Amino acid sequence: MEFTPAHAMDGMHTRMIAACVSVAIASMTSVADTPRCATTVVRYTAGSGAGGAYQNPASALGPPTRFTGVGMEPGAVTPFRPAFMPSEIVSIGRGGELVIAFEEPIVDDASHPFGVDLIVYGNAMCGDIAYPGGVSGWVFEEGGAIDLSIDGTTWFTVPNAIADGGLPTLGWTDVAPYSTAAGTLPTDPALPIDPQVNADSIAGLSWPELLALYGNSAGGTRIDLADAGIASARFIRIRVAVDAASVPEVDAVVAVHATRLLGDLNNDNRVDGIDLGMLLGTWGPCADCPGDMNHDGNVGGNDLGIMLGNWS
Repeated sequence: MEFTPAHAMDGMHTRMIAACVSVAIASMTSVADTPRCATTVVRYTAGSGAGGAYQNPASALGPPTRFTGVGMEPGAVTPFRPAFMPSEIVSIGRGGELVIAFEEPIVDDASHPFGVDLIVYGNAMCGDIAYPGGVSGWVFEEGGAIDLSIDGTTWFTVPNAIADGGLPTLGWTDVAPYSTAAGTLPTDPALPIDPQVNADSIAGLSWPELLALYGNSAGGTRIDLADAGIASARFIRIRVAVDAASVPEVDAVVAVHATRLLGDLNNDNRVDGIDLGMLLGTWGPCADCPGDMNHDGNVGGNDLGIMLGNWS
């Protein structure tokens, strides 16, 4: 099927320590009020094996799903329960492709957290090896290569990026792994987790440990435009090989924002006593510490002043 809308032209403890460091670093960015998402479907070819009810490419526009299954099996989106409704995800079959576009280009920006510029959300999910305890086992990945373009004609492939295979989506920070109600603290889909945290990093983590790793981030496949050798992009193409073993689904594509809230080290969009405790815990010479906000290789009075200046 071809779809072209008229307007388209276009070791557990070691892992947990690493997770906490990752969250603290990511917390240098505050929550954006509205994430900047892809807005236009340029082209969609369903391909072989795409689910019949899941061939609406507009499902990939807008922010990622936080609450799924309304009218059927409602629940909060978590790494153990991904989005699954036809209105939420689009399927891309073997030999198929989806091309979507942003209104304004995404720019490669080293000031973005971890240098990540773009996040793709599929409906990957974790296996629960202690159901219903929420202990992460393997991650179900379904593939999908990712290409970027500024003009929709010349394409650059993002190496080693899987559209439906990043960290599974987390919609809220205050829900249980199989919560049937929405949370009150939404995650920020424009805030990336350290790209070094992958499916292997979360294997064996309990639900509290998984929440600590995600912080206020929503997960996803994290992309640095520099990895594709491109300085800016407006078009994103997700394609599937004709001999692919599985068929991916896509929920959303979100541009990373660079709004910064210096001093918010635990990523709760506040600067308070918890952040102060984290800063004091790394006081003194410290390379690449999140508390080193002026980047002088030392956590000290200057950093404390920055934190107090942003106190919530």
